[in-house]
Amino acid sequence: MARPDQCLDMSVKRLAIPEVVSLPAEIDITNAPAVGRDLMVALRLGVSVVIADMSSTTYCDSSALSQLIIANKHAVCTGAELRVVTSSPAVRRIMQVIGADQILRLYPDMAAALTAAPQTEEQRQDRSVS
Repeated sequence: MARPDQCLDMSVKRLAIPEVVSLPAEIDITNAPAVGRDLMVALRLGVSVVIADMSSTTYCDSSALSQLIIANKHAVCTGAELRVVTSSPAVRRIMQVIGADQILRLYPDMAAALTAAPQTEEQRQDRSVS
């Protein structure tokens, strides 16, 4: 994957309204690839913020987190931002164990994700490392 400074196109007009992708209640190896595809589609050129709504997700495995991290790297590369909404203690715990909470921007609810200040370029690059 290219470094963020190699793939940003500053001439692209950014959309002000975030894209929201609602994720299923359970995400594992069987449906994680579809979740990843949905996130990549939402991260199309011109989108500045994509919110992965995991508010109804009560279970996810490492394959789900891999898809979120890949989507986050793609967001950084395109100058966008991926925000993840999750309130499930089990989901937050697996994110902590794997270290995904250090890479992804997590929010406790949709209101917090919608009203958060945009990341700076430096913050986006810092969170792309895994």
